[in-house]
Amino acid sequence: MTYVKKKYILPVLVFLFVTFLLGIVQMMLENPIILLERFVKNGGWIEIIFVALYGGFLAYKMQQPGNSARWRLLSWNIFTIVFFSQLLLGLLGYEKFLMTGNLHLPIPMMILGGPVYRGELSIMTILFLSTVVLTGPAWCSHLCYFGSIDNLFSKYKKPVKAPVKWLNGIKFSMLAGVILVILVLRWLKIDLLTATLIAGGFGIAGLLISVFISPKKGKMMHCLAWCPIGTIVNYSRFVNPFRMYIDRQSCTLCNVCSSHCRYDALNRGDIESGKPGITCTLCGDCVSSCHAGSIKYRFFRMNPESSRRLYFFLTISAYAVFLALGRI
Repeated sequence: MTYVKKKYILPVLVFLFVTFLLGIVQMMLENPIILLERFVKNGGWIEIIFVALYGGFLAYKMQQPGNSARWRLLSWNIFTIVFFSQLLLGLLGYEKFLMTGNLHLPIPMMILGGPVYRGELSIMTILFLSTVVLTGPAWCSHLCYFGSIDNLFSKYKKPVKAPVKWLNGIKFSMLAGVILVILVLRWLKIDLLTATLIAGGFGIAGLLISVFISPKKGKMMHCLAWCPIGTIVNYSRFVNPFRMYIDRQSCTLCNVCSSHCRYDALNRGDIESGKPGITCTLCGDCVSSCHAGSIKYRFFRMNPESSRRLYFFLTISAYAVFLALGRI
């Protein structure tokens, strides 16, 4: 098979898969979730084709390792802009831009906090869990609307060489603390407004960490240490079989990849051990930076290139579906 033909396989597969998944949503649900369907009858099908084409375009651009980092960040920022634009329109009174017509707090922590407080799952929680099963930690590098903000601020400086101190302890303390506070609020039957204000304060504190601490470290400190969803992703990612490893036979220990990792996952010890740290999100930016081609994806016995293409197929497809469905 010639390269010219091969490079179109991944985009076409993404287009077909996204069309299939969103088509099921369009046909099966009586209350339209596809946004354009809420304004124009059968407009949902137009949006589905547009989103699927966009997903195929991203797959075409990102299948080359040298391009993937740039297009990942660009698509991530587009996702965040679309998400918050819909939120803003909802705040202005256009309820059709909200998932259920009711406003919910747009903080990643609420994916965990909402179900614990209410005692029932939400659609965002279900969508989040589905990404962990399908693509491991891709939520934290392609889909989280707070994560892209944290990433933008962290880029003001190259990542500091030293690992973040006591990171695991901080992460687990934050996760346990958030769950404990939510359970206490539920047990005391604190009213919804007060609970929402507390959650809002948590979100504002996280944004302040992104604005003031992430630029100093050159690392995504909100995602690494503050966000409990990030911790859940880090340690539940092993339900997914995708892995990333470092070929120590070809690795020159130049540490260039470390300067491209905002997740504190490629410190010296990680590189010497032959695998990124627990906070790795499989974003693949390090693959683009490695001149020796030593950083590779693994999926069971599949070869690294096929593993990478399969991972991008699932991740980009999930991204496109979330772009169409991910609203407050």
